[in-house]
Amino acid sequence: MENIIEVKNAAKLFGNETALNDVSFHVKKGETFGFLGPSGSGKTTTIKILTAQLRQTSGDAYVFGVPTERLKENKYRKKIGVLTDNSGLYSRLSIYENLKLFCDLYDVPPMRIDEVLAMVQLQNEHKKIVSKLSKGMLQRVTLARAFLHKPELLFLDEPTSALDPVNSRHIYKGLEKLKSEGTTIFLTTHDMDEAETLCDRVAFLNKGSIQLLDQPKRLRKQFSNGTIRVELMDGREIYLDRGPDGAEELYEYMSAGMVESANSNEPTLGDIFVEVTGRKLS
Repeated sequence: MENIIEVKNAAKLFGNETALNDVSFHVKKGETFGFLGPSGSGKTTTIKILTAQLRQTSGDAYVFGVPTERLKENKYRKKIGVLTDNSGLYSRLSIYENLKLFCDLYDVPPMRIDEVLAMVQLQNEHKKIVSKLSKGMLQRVTLARAFLHKPELLFLDEPTSALDPVNSRHIYKGLEKLKSEGTTIFLTTHDMDEAETLCDRVAFLNKGSIQLLDQPKRLRKQFSNGTIRVELMDGREIYLDRGPDGAEELYEYMSAGMVESANSNEPTLGDIFVEVTGRKLS
């Protein structure tokens, strides 16, 4: 499968401070790749390098098979969508007027505006002036703008940080639709539940270095302690081995009608991050 992003031994220094240290990874065409870590771990710096806003101090970074400095060329800019904490919206204009300007810039038919506003649940708010919007609504407008031209590669930096759970779930559906249409998504977040929902593979970033990289499902199995958590009807919670002895004991509880629920005792991505890095994701 074609790699849309390739990073090899990249480092970024700001004076004497190391933001990224020997970072290597690739992102395949059509996948959602999660770059996960707490604030200050280097996530936003990585996006800025991959969108030609910064240049790495050493190492190599390629997008669409070319060095990232070439992304400023018009033919590549039109292939990329970006959401960062800098909205870049015109505060005196309405939501619709902002998106119309972006349509003109990227040769997108205006009818697309209705589609992306529906994706972020703002279809009835298009006349509102941007300066009057809440932080959550601003986040959704910038998401709509990032979706507008159906980019081949979409960078999302904490895309749902200002959104409530209902709007977040709606955004997830929109992202899944874009992905089904061929968009590759590079997602930075410290929300491990979001990563579980959206990502095909995840990288754990801690203090500028990648500590772990794999599929969420494989990571949970790798760090599982091999037990099954059983909740009994009387409220007790017990843990059984997955071997023959555990299976026999579970059968006895089930035969006696005592089992409320039984689940594999796998850790969450958040649990794994803390175990690997010793840091919480706040």
